Amino acid sequence: MAYGLLLLRVVVGGTMFSHGAQKLFGWFGGHGLRGTAGFFGSLGWRMPLLMAFLAGLAEASGLAFALGIVTPLAALGIAIVMLNAIIVVHWRNGFFNGDGGIEFPLVIATTAIAVAAIGPGRFSIDRLIGWDDNISGVWWGVGVLAAALAASVVTVTVFRRREVLQEQPA
Repeated sequence: MAYGLLLLRVVVGGTMFSHGAQKLFGWFGGHGLRGTAGFFGSLGWRMPLLMAFLAGLAEASGLAFALGIVTPLAALGIAIVMLNAIIVVHWRNGFFNGDGGIEFPLVIATTAIAVAAIGPGRFSIDRLIGWDDNISGVWWGVGVLAAALAASVVTVTVFRRREVLQEQPA
């Protein structure tokens, strides 16, 4: 199980970190903070530069997820940004990723929440410093899910322009 968790954390965490680096720094063919802010503005976000920075930072927490350090906090950042992506971008496109649906961000968010519940495993910094048993378990997973849902609802309702919200198909 330890090797499976390590593989899962490294792949998902590395994927999320690379997306965050695209948003924040323009690495890996990304548009950087200004380009991402322009995209966020087109989606109706208020303060698009701040929101792009926060999204990039949350995705960059994939590095902490991959290393297994403060794993529930890293999982929370990943879950929040993926739930926001589902609500704002992907929901109207249905389920399948090929149509721009929720499939990919749902799998990433679910993985982050599940790892928060399971714990980072033997090959993690949390284990090395003796935190893994204290910051994992079913209630940590439930807490990450609840906090991510609450943060996403608040973010989407408070930080998006009302006229954009009304234009969205139900």
